[in-house]
Amino acid sequence: MKLKTKKIIISLAFWVSFIGAWHAYSLQVPAYQLPGPGTVAKTILAIISDASMSRQIMLSLFHISSAMVVAFIVGSFIAILPNLHPVSAHFVDRRLTPFLNSFSGVGWLFVAILWFGINSFTVIFAVTMVLIPFAIINLRTGLSEMDAEIIELGASLTRSKWKNFCKIVIPMLYPYAFATLRISFGVSWKVVLTAELFGGSGGMGYILNKARQEFETEIIFALITYMIIFVIASELLVFQQIQKSLDKRYHVE
Repeated sequence: MKLKTKKIIISLAFWVSFIGAWHAYSLQVPAYQLPGPGTVAKTILAIISDASMSRQIMLSLFHISSAMVVAFIVGSFIAILPNLHPVSAHFVDRRLTPFLNSFSGVGWLFVAILWFGINSFTVIFAVTMVLIPFAIINLRTGLSEMDAEIIELGASLTRSKWKNFCKIVIPMLYPYAFATLRISFGVSWKVVLTAELFGGSGGMGYILNKARQEFETEIIFALITYMIIFVIASELLVFQQIQKSLDKRYHVE
């Protein structure tokens, strides 16, 4: 039997066992504690046909994508700043980055609620502030590990610092930028739910809190399933494909 076939059989056996155990235990406890897999499956399908619930899911995706874009732009600027002005290196590496990296995400959320109130901007701000340190640390690492000989070669071929930066530095930062986005995507899903739970006026976190208050446990399980599907689908269809392209370009075995 081929190794791939064995992996498929093991995976199917795991999921069958998991769903079977879930169904058996759900028969022993009240539905508000653990709804059965059939009930959750029906709720998943119902959410798709419910325009209001679909909008809440899209709102969470908007919060995540907006925060990732803003965090990447701001983090990239801060990471590159010491290369443009070396005097700022101590401030960025020894003061700003440790401060941002140690500041609690919940702390940013409460500060944002005080500053901006309960709305989507509060959620985006809180998630952005959590993601910025990842961009700074990854890109600063990439800049520090660049091949000095290649940089020197580029400087000898053109006097334009902008052309040197665009043609040499940025392509060498691609793997680090990709790692930043990949990490940010995973972290943002964890942060955005908390932000929407306390400081949002909509989104999946808001719906989870509402379902908890009304003991609609099947909605909680359905939304968790959607989150898992989004993360796995993004990993398989987007991030792994980009990773393969980078591996070929940079000759990673």
